[in-house]
Amino acid sequence: MFEYIHEPTDLQCGQAVLAMLLDVSVESICEELQNERETTLREMKQALENHGFKLSSERKQAITKADLPQIALLSLETPRCWHWSLYAEGIFYDPEHGVMEDFPECKRKYFWEITVRIS
Repeated sequence: MFEYIHEPTDLQCGQAVLAMLLDVSVESICEELQNERETTLREMKQALENHGFKLSSERKQAITKADLPQIALLSLETPRCWHWSLYAEGIFYDPEHGVMEDFPECKRKYFWEITVRIS
């Protein structure tokens, strides 16, 4: 469904997730956010809304893949750090670990559902 983009630096997982969702370059996301480092939830939500997507207001915890909606923004506690990732229709598009069938190694898994606005 999405074209995979590997994070250009260890600090650009959020920008890579947005680039995959919006089908643009990581560089253009960095310019839009005016940020080349870690992204905040506020930045992620604002960028998605600017491009016609809606991010659910409630953060939910996932235990397994079955807990996830069709498309979700993931916040994962990996062994190294907290990390943004993308889930869509049964596939994980992780900016650090690649395209996978299940979560990368992580202790805690949170998500926000992503929907497309119909205008």
